[in-house]
Amino acid sequence: MAAPLLEIQDLKTFFFTRKGIVKAVDGVNLSLREGETLGLVGESGCGKTVTALSIMRLISEPIGRIVEGSICFEGKNLVEATESEMRKIRGNRISMIFQEPMTSLNPVFKVGDQISEAIQLHQGLQKKEVWDHAIEMLRLVGIPSPEKRVNEYPHQMSGGMRQRVMIAMALSCHPKLMIADEPTTALDVTIQAQILDLIHRLKEEVGSSILLITHNLGVVAEVAQYVGVMYAGHVVEYSAVVGLFKNPKHPYTLGLFQSIPKKKGFGQRKRLQAIPGMVPDLLKLPKGCKFQDRCVRAFQRCKEGDPPLFNLQEDHQVRCWLYE
Repeated sequence: MAAPLLEIQDLKTFFFTRKGIVKAVDGVNLSLREGETLGLVGESGCGKTVTALSIMRLISEPIGRIVEGSICFEGKNLVEATESEMRKIRGNRISMIFQEPMTSLNPVFKVGDQISEAIQLHQGLQKKEVWDHAIEMLRLVGIPSPEKRVNEYPHQMSGGMRQRVMIAMALSCHPKLMIADEPTTALDVTIQAQILDLIHRLKEEVGSSILLITHNLGVVAEVAQYVGVMYAGHVVEYSAVVGLFKNPKHPYTLGLFQSIPKKKGFGQRKRLQAIPGMVPDLLKLPKGCKFQDRCVRAFQRCKEGDPPLFNLQEDHQVRCWLYE
């Protein structure tokens, strides 16, 4: 079997604040093969976006930094890469679609100029070729009249159009890895479906692998082959999508599935089963399993030590003492 395109081993990204050390990502292991989509799910604040920013080496130093672990992309450890080397990778080999396009796009530059920047930096094309390529990218992502839209500013476009511009920017250099951080959060349901279909179609056409960060398990079921469930800086369960949806193992994963709205017939909905308690303060994490205070199946072992990832079967791992 070919080596993974992206392999993260024991990644730890901490933030050193006046109140203490925030262990935003604490020993994460993930693997993504070429042409596949890996979904990363979990509640807000569990470390999904920090994992993505660590891959891009966009953690704000000196407050935050990668303190341990490796991020191997195409055989190269990005943790050891220089800033000059990372500039050649970002936007070229690895690109990122950010959560809110209105804050990610520069309001004083035309969208064509913003798409052209990465193309000019990495592709070495002439100015006319760069502009034509920017128009072609807008056409590729389904924006009508791209010759006109390329001269518009972000505020002149709808939310869905701005997100398409972000996708056009991310795909402009045909990256091997595309990181999509909650790409549909601020959009209405109809536009969400269009954007997800677009990302999936372009993945097939361009041949990129995708790391999809979301809190929506339905989205993961549609587009991903593998999924990692994160909680308090840990990956608590990792599995092929089919295996996870058929037989979730970790109590937190089970809680996420039980909190999905379900119909019981004639338009009526079953009462939601919420996960009890609150997400722990990352400055005051409990000793032992980080989920113990919210877990209905916790026992003494959970209070004594943090569980490792147990291999249940091929491509299914779970961080829980129940499977020791």
